[in-house]
Amino acid sequence: MPRRRETAQNQGKAGEIFRGIAWGIFTQIIIILHILIDKVLETVLEWYWKEKKTCSSLRENFFVSKSATEIANLIRNGELTSYQVVKAYIDRMREVNPQINAVADGPFESALAEAQQIDERLEKGEVTAKEFSEKPFLGVPFTTKDSTAVEGALHTLGLISRRTARATEDAECVRLMREAGAVMIATTTVPEVNRWQETRNNVTGITNNPYDLRRTVGGSSGGEAAVISACGSAFGIGTDIGGSIRMPAFYCGIYGHKPTSGLVNMRGCTFRTGKERSTMVVAGPMTRYAKDLLSIFKVLVGPKLTSTLELNVKVNVKKLRYFYCSSIEDLKVARVNGEMMGALRRAINHLDSVGERPCTQITIPHTEMATKLWRYWMRKEPQGFDMLLGNGTQVNGVVELVKKILGQSDFTLASIYSLLDGMLPAGNQAKLEGITRTIISHLKDLLGYDGVLLVPSAPSTAGFHYSALVQVYKFSYWSLFNSLHLPTTQVPLGMDSKALPLGLQIVAAPNCDRLCLAVAEELETALGGWTAPFTAAS
Repeated sequence: MPRRRETAQNQGKAGEIFRGIAWGIFTQIIIILHILIDKVLETVLEWYWKEKKTCSSLRENFFVSKSATEIANLIRNGELTSYQVVKAYIDRMREVNPQINAVADGPFESALAEAQQIDERLEKGEVTAKEFSEKPFLGVPFTTKDSTAVEGALHTLGLISRRTARATEDAECVRLMREAGAVMIATTTVPEVNRWQETRNNVTGITNNPYDLRRTVGGSSGGEAAVISACGSAFGIGTDIGGSIRMPAFYCGIYGHKPTSGLVNMRGCTFRTGKERSTMVVAGPMTRYAKDLLSIFKVLVGPKLTSTLELNVKVNVKKLRYFYCSSIEDLKVARVNGEMMGALRRAINHLDSVGERPCTQITIPHTEMATKLWRYWMRKEPQGFDMLLGNGTQVNGVVELVKKILGQSDFTLASIYSLLDGMLPAGNQAKLEGITRTIISHLKDLLGYDGVLLVPSAPSTAGFHYSALVQVYKFSYWSLFNSLHLPTTQVPLGMDSKALPLGLQIVAAPNCDRLCLAVAEELETALGGWTAPFTAAS
């Protein structure tokens, strides 16, 4: 009997070793396939899209490249008028929009009139120090995406069925920014109902990356990221349910912050009422400069949460604990390439030099389930994608696919893909919810109130237009943190060999947003941040 037991144990160990070897071989085959497919895709699309072009250079009004907080101070000190600033941004937007196609609607004329009224009050000395304190962005122009309601502006969500629809009131985040003195100047392009990785719809067409007009800006806040990076807006407000702030921010070389879920009222954003009990979607700032993020975030959460979240307490980045995770294990996602890893390594090296403790490598548990987790939690969202596409009428993905083949569908192929994906099984509820709790608990215990985690933004930089139809799961590096409801800041970190923005994400425990923002500022100061997507004017 002991010999039989020993033999069985040896056979079990041998089987385990064999399965491990087989899985390792299978994994390597998948990695090689990703590399080959990505290489062929890049080569074919580069040939198809021909010559590289960037957006036009700044020729005048160079102040539009400054930070929003700098511009606010220049207006406050009388060095610039609000009218000058608003007009300069509108002029720049009109100049670059034929190239990037990022603007959905005005209100240009009303914005100029509002700016003139602000200047008149400033000239008369009617703006008190208290009002300046309550309105930190007085006279500074901003933009937001078409799917976020702006009173009187088009509110199409990229749908043919809504191409003439206009919002009747401001979304709460827009109202708060206006209350803080900011001037709304335009709404920007989105994919249909915000549900794709490329900003393209049948109302406005495709939006181009200012660093390379042949490439994607991501989605869904793609128009927002493009117009900010091209200096057509001082800053913007995006929304994020699966990377929709951070993906476009990464591709367009700017900063974007996805707050902890539930901190920002979502009323008026893609039909949200603001009363939803649980949702992954959040609204947050998108900027060229890290130093703008905190000031905008404080406006969005309001005074009470500013105090609760200790947003006015300076973070000592030397005292923080730093961790990094170099990849997620979902085989549907390509491995992080060398240039992206180089950007991560530069950030780690700097934080090692300033921190009191070295940056420690970790593995996030269960990341092989990243795409399944996001799909499951998307099914729990209060608004169904199939309902929104039809403007209240349910739409069937199979029917729309047939109509698309016949040239009769009003929807893009990407939207039809999302509809079909929504017909797949959501997965085992107990298992997926249990895994989500496990990961959240692990990261909360690890990070605590003084730890941040550095994670690559994506396997590679911005792809060519339509590449997302093949590289479908590239978004998993962003969507994972929506599933976990964790605050995450996208940080630009220089350029790759193709002159496209590199970057990483900074993650913290729930309600520790201030840590993400502080580390983003530290990296901006030490390693540089936004790099203009155009050459200097001669």
